[in-house]
Amino acid sequence: MDNLLRTGLLMAALTALLMIVGYWIGGTNGTLVAFLIAAATNVWSFWNADTAVLSWYNAQPVDARQAPALVRLVDSLAARAGLPPPKVYIINSDQPNAFATGRDPAHAAVAVNTGLLQVLSEPELAGVLAHELTHVRNRDTLTMTITATLAGAIGTLANLGMFMRPTRGDGRNGGVGAIGALLIMVLAPLTATLVQLAISRTREFSADRGSAEITGQPLALASALRKIDGIARQVPNAGAERNPATAHLFIVNPLAGVNFDSLFATHPSVEQRVARLQAMA
Repeated sequence: MDNLLRTGLLMAALTALLMIVGYWIGGTNGTLVAFLIAAATNVWSFWNADTAVLSWYNAQPVDARQAPALVRLVDSLAARAGLPPPKVYIINSDQPNAFATGRDPAHAAVAVNTGLLQVLSEPELAGVLAHELTHVRNRDTLTMTITATLAGAIGTLANLGMFMRPTRGDGRNGGVGAIGALLIMVLAPLTATLVQLAISRTREFSADRGSAEITGQPLALASALRKIDGIARQVPNAGAERNPATAHLFIVNPLAGVNFDSLFATHPSVEQRVARLQAMA
């Protein structure tokens, strides 16, 4: 119930932000259009956002015949976590990374990059998968996936503001000048990003802790995080660069150039996470 409440508040906050952007772009009419966009996005996101995110990364479903070791490991960890087996997907990307999605444990999916399967040992891979399954168990995946789609909609609408013809901007005829449009284009997606950060950082720590509890090997996850982070700094993730609003879904930030725990990083620093895992051990 607490997670559902947080999800509802998050959707309301992002909807309000979308309407503010609509107002500044098109006045009262812009607000109405933005509200309709937000309402449609919220409904669509609840039922379809997980499928959309997987399609953005061209994730391919696999079963026990196609990837027996991976599926067997996911099913075993899900059983330990008290979850139904999620669907398993593989993304063709050299960057080692992974994420989970789905509106609830009964409709969950875990997606792993091919690079992850190539560089991690089985205990390290188990730690990563258990981390993602903890997100599923905590129902973080619904909130995180809806955030990705709404933040993307806000960014798109804000960018449209740059191409709107400046008019009076008094709320009747709508429109803003070039400077106002530029501010909207920058500040609206930035605000949406800050909302994403508010929900993602603490949940990463919680998922790391859940992984340690499920596998009993916190140091294996710590080792995996170091490996993933080191390679992710050098190997780009084309899908994430095209869809930066989804960066917070991954276990380690997939975007190039984010090498520190700054205000705008979507994840806590790997050093902080490793330190906490070492303390658990």
